Amino acid sequence: MADKEYLNLCKTILENGITKDDRTGVGTKSIFGYQMKFDLNKGFPLLTTKKINFNLVWSELLWFIKGDTNIKFLLENKNNIWNEWAFKKWIESEEYTGPDMTDFGHRVLKDKDFAEEYKKQMNIFKENILNDDNFSTKFGDLGNVYGKQWRNFNGIDQLKNVIEQIKINPSSRRLIVSAWNPSEVDTMALPPCHTMFQFYVSDGKLSCQLYQRSADVFLGVPFNIASYSLLTILIAKECGLEVGEFVHTLGDAHIYVNHFEQVKEQMSRDAFKLPSLRLNEFDSIFNLEISDVELIDYESHPFIKAPIAV
Repeated sequence: MADKEYLNLCKTILENGITKDDRTGVGTKSIFGYQMKFDLNKGFPLLTTKKINFNLVWSELLWFIKGDTNIKFLLENKNNIWNEWAFKKWIESEEYTGPDMTDFGHRVLKDKDFAEEYKKQMNIFKENILNDDNFSTKFGDLGNVYGKQWRNFNGIDQLKNVIEQIKINPSSRRLIVSAWNPSEVDTMALPPCHTMFQFYVSDGKLSCQLYQRSADVFLGVPFNIASYSLLTILIAKECGLEVGEFVHTLGDAHIYVNHFEQVKEQMSRDAFKLPSLRLNEFDSIFNLEISDVELIDYESHPFIKAPIAV
């Protein structure tokens, strides 16, 4: 079961992880080098021990597939998971004239009055992204993040190329897409955490292995598992293949200090049966729309909220 595989990772970190400082200043428990495997024939690996919003997973993946790097598409699909990085760009600009939002990621947790003001300023920001094209172009774009690298890595459409190679040369050991572009890392709002993925075809089944250099285990990893599993399923369908495994290899796998209690709560829960997907017919993943993928029979425990480290 997907939940068991994931919760074993959580347990390993809490029991064996080392305490480390980190870029955000929050602090983590961390291990280095860990692998999980998910058989995609045994259900879609969307965790059930806490609710995961599938719309967020799917709309973000479609955003990557389209090569988009502006959060406007995400906001149009009620997806707020990248807002903080774009918001930071705005409040640090000369055009921002509102109250001081410095270090909002930490302050919002400690000051209720500030949290209300932050919410107000974020709503203003989102409205501007959705309704002002010039503002959206200037502050909604996150730089050369995942979608740019997948579809235009120094002029190369990696995702299109790898799909073509799966179709014509499925035995290739070069079915790789890299999001880590050293020449452009400094132009990204957040350097890619899931850095490279490789496909493998055997017995008519498509498998995928992701290498993730940095893994926020409580907030990020459940999305990553679902996202790359979905990508594998979609590409398998386009290529006329069955699905195999999603293999998730982690570099620095960490749980933030302010997520410990949430992780323990999730570990105390029993898993439900995994859901499945309903896909509309399509000839290319590049022509997909949000309505073409539907999650069915998803039963889960409630959401568990936790602060994001920016």
